[in-house]
Amino acid sequence: MHFVEVILPLSLAKTFTYRISEAEFNFIQKGMRVAVPFGKSKMYTALVLETHQKEPTLYEAKEIHQILDERPIATEIQIAHWLWIASYYMCAIGDVYRGAFPSGLLLESETVISHKTDGFVDQMLLNDEEYLVYEALQHQSSLKVQDIVAILNKKNIFPVLQRLIDKDIVVLQQEIQESYKPKLVRYVKLHNKYDSNQGLSDLLEVLKNAAKQKEIVLAYFQLSAVEKKPITVKKLVETSQSSSAVVKALIEKEIFEEYFLQQDRINFTGKSTEKELQLSLVQQTAFEEIKTSFVEKEVCLLHGVTSSGKTEIYIKLIEGYLVTGRQVLYLLPEIALTTQLVSRLRIHFGNKVAVFHSKYSNNERVEVWNQTLANAENAQIVIGARSALFLPFANLGLLIVDEEHEQTFKQVDPAPRYHARDAAIVLANLHKAKVLLGSATPSLETYFNAQSQKFGLVTVTERYNNVRMPDIALVDLKDKYFRKRMTGHFSDVLTEAISEAISLGEQVILFQNRRGYSPIIECITCGHVPQCQQCDVSLTYHKHKNQLRCHYCGYSMAKPTNCHSCSSIDLTTKGFGTEQIEQELIALFPNAKTGRMDQDTTRGKFGFEKIIDSFKNREIDILIGTQMLAKGLDFDNVSLVGIMNADNMLFHPDFRAFERSFQMMMQVSGRAGRSEKQGKVVIQTYNPNHNTIQQVTNNNYAGMYKEQLYDRQIYKYPPYFRLIKLTLKHRDFDRLKEGSMWLYQVLSQNLNMPVLGPEEPVISRIRNEYIRTILIKIPQNLPLGSTKKTIQKILNSFEAVAQYRAIKVITNVDFY
Repeated sequence: MHFVEVILPLSLAKTFTYRISEAEFNFIQKGMRVAVPFGKSKMYTALVLETHQKEPTLYEAKEIHQILDERPIATEIQIAHWLWIASYYMCAIGDVYRGAFPSGLLLESETVISHKTDGFVDQMLLNDEEYLVYEALQHQSSLKVQDIVAILNKKNIFPVLQRLIDKDIVVLQQEIQESYKPKLVRYVKLHNKYDSNQGLSDLLEVLKNAAKQKEIVLAYFQLSAVEKKPITVKKLVETSQSSSAVVKALIEKEIFEEYFLQQDRINFTGKSTEKELQLSLVQQTAFEEIKTSFVEKEVCLLHGVTSSGKTEIYIKLIEGYLVTGRQVLYLLPEIALTTQLVSRLRIHFGNKVAVFHSKYSNNERVEVWNQTLANAENAQIVIGARSALFLPFANLGLLIVDEEHEQTFKQVDPAPRYHARDAAIVLANLHKAKVLLGSATPSLETYFNAQSQKFGLVTVTERYNNVRMPDIALVDLKDKYFRKRMTGHFSDVLTEAISEAISLGEQVILFQNRRGYSPIIECITCGHVPQCQQCDVSLTYHKHKNQLRCHYCGYSMAKPTNCHSCSSIDLTTKGFGTEQIEQELIALFPNAKTGRMDQDTTRGKFGFEKIIDSFKNREIDILIGTQMLAKGLDFDNVSLVGIMNADNMLFHPDFRAFERSFQMMMQVSGRAGRSEKQGKVVIQTYNPNHNTIQQVTNNNYAGMYKEQLYDRQIYKYPPYFRLIKLTLKHRDFDRLKEGSMWLYQVLSQNLNMPVLGPEEPVISRIRNEYIRTILIKIPQNLPLGSTKKTIQKILNSFEAVAQYRAIKVITNVDFY
């Protein structure tokens, strides 16, 4: 007997065994996809881990349904990497597989309903809804669930189907659907009977009364003379300014023949430059140091101030790896950044650059996947957000993690909750590749690793072309409000700086890390604040839609005209977001063009590109935005950056609040003065003497690092301790309280380390589920693997307790 071991794309921690024939046993390889039945009637796309001859003891192995690939589409190293992610981040291997594969390659079964042919149906016994379905099946051989939903115009159609099955009128069958379709482009050519000179005169005779058709044929001759390559229907219609109906008529007359060619969805048509990239002296030194560091160490940290020209150093490094024929992966924290970087890299490398992130469609992602697997010419360099880590690299040589301190590299939901920077280092290790981490404000753990000689460290302290670091001015808001020198949320210093920049034709960036108009609407009479019905948060007011929204679950309501509690009409807004800043700016500077960049304005596929391009082309004078702006964007005409309120970042209940605020403010400040002229930064704050704000003013990374490291050691935080956070969720408050207490007690009895909790987080209810968290701190001297095994055993026994089974437990390793 022959068996195959597979991973299913479901949140299941174990693999499953299926039966195969001997021929299949000899054909199937690790990394192929097979369609398998699972549960009562579902079909899933599973990934083959191995073939063997050990029969499972606990269940009878079912047979596989079909083999979907002719050769493996996942590599051995890739699967090894997934298994590491599953064990290190304590999640199910099925989650990793589902997260890694483009959904275009994961076929789900679709239920197909067809009519039973052999029985007699008494139509009098059917009610209206059943009759509608029955009648539809008379016209079509089969229907999908979605079709029936449309016919009956209601969501829950299963009772109707169930009655039809009971009456023996319809049968269900599961069908697997292939969802990736290659893009076909329609071309035309002249029918071969008109090839000769005689044929041409015949052709003109045939068309002498059809003026439009004649025009198209003449346009076809013109195009084929000029272009010497196949002609698409689209191009022909555009050139002759006609319609595709005329082309269709010509095809029917057998004057044209049509044919289809497969084409990639993402095509780069520009030209790459031939000229050599020249590094400055400082960049050249850094480049040499990185190469020396790679001789001994696998990972190197490039710590260069903002605008020190890190991208040029990366490009120079990439050139060296491409010559040896190895692939390069370039990870960025934010999709907004890829748009800017791709154009810079394509100038140097032309068609060798592929892009992979979640704003791409399914089909586009499948194409990049296949190109990477085949080590194709146009996927030598892959740029992407964190998901690009899962691509099937054939021969990876270098991984660049740019802005490595960014928290967006950590996946929050759903599982696998991995950290792309850490997972990239492991992936590089499997490929025997090198990793370069780049940042102007490295995270404490990375800098700690570099200081303790685990990673190499290369520092660049001056900006490119010796441009000076921006001049930072602090504005004390307490004092300004007291002296009545504020207009809305703008101090007189900031207003003057903005009008000076605009009068000189320069651009301004304003940073406010909160979207919407204002986070709270309060009744002046009784103090009531509208809350979300499903979460423990106040609703944020969005003015341009005139509604209150919850930023956690999406619940929204129209803006109330009077207080829901005491019916008073005196409502006031408290706090401010990007929308309010935008409105105040329009009032202050009516002649300046303003733009806003936050989650509400960048929803579509090209949302980022539109805003970034129009800012770069100087169509926008003042850009207001949230933290998207703090990532390494490069605008050469920005001379002023304003931080509207530095305090709302500093006082977060989070052990990284000071480090994050420092990074955020340094990064935003770094957007100013990136060409010849020195830039200016205005930071508005109520605590100008706060340590962190002073460190930003003096660009003192070392001071911030030492101070924070000292605190981390005392209070047992990373890099001295590893953290695992368990989040428990349930709709019943008392059940959750009891369950989390049970789990906490078992954990603290079995683990010889600090276990904190069960704690109610700041927002203790989201989407009607109450939340409790437990924090486990693992000291560096204890083995990580065995500790995690113990925790996993305790979690398994927690699940085995009947009354706690309904409590959801989410494990988040290194959650920061």
